Amino acid sequence: MNSANSDSVFSITMNVRDYECDMQGIVNNAVFQNYLEWARHGYLRSRGLDFADLTKRGIIVVVIRAEIDYLRSLRSGDSFTVTVRTRMASRLKLAFDQEISLCPGAEPVVKATITTTCLNERNRPYFHDDLSRLL
Repeated sequence: MNSANSDSVFSITMNVRDYECDMQGIVNNAVFQNYLEWARHGYLRSRGLDFADLTKRGIIVVVIRAEIDYLRSLRSGDSFTVTVRTRMASRLKLAFDQEISLCPGAEPVVKATITTTCLNERNRPYFHDDLSRLL
């Protein structure tokens, strides 16, 4: 399920796949970044933006900071929801505030803030107007 509304909130529900688990039978910590990224890209699509298209047009969006708090584990077959909210972190930086919650009951699993910016042809940060659709 994907959803977005006027207050810049997006959510997607996913399931843990066996191969995402480590030898302890829990989702490897690095896999959570994939979940967060998948939800961010889905959020962009819900707002009429496509990450690959932005890149083709020379709008290079990069992650410059990832803050992730791991609150509990996920196991194979668990269903979870990833939410995305956006805000300006500065005049050049866009922050994605994200949460992963276990379904049902919405028990918190991960809280994260992923901070991004755009890079121009000289690798200098800037904020592209197209990204205003995300606010």
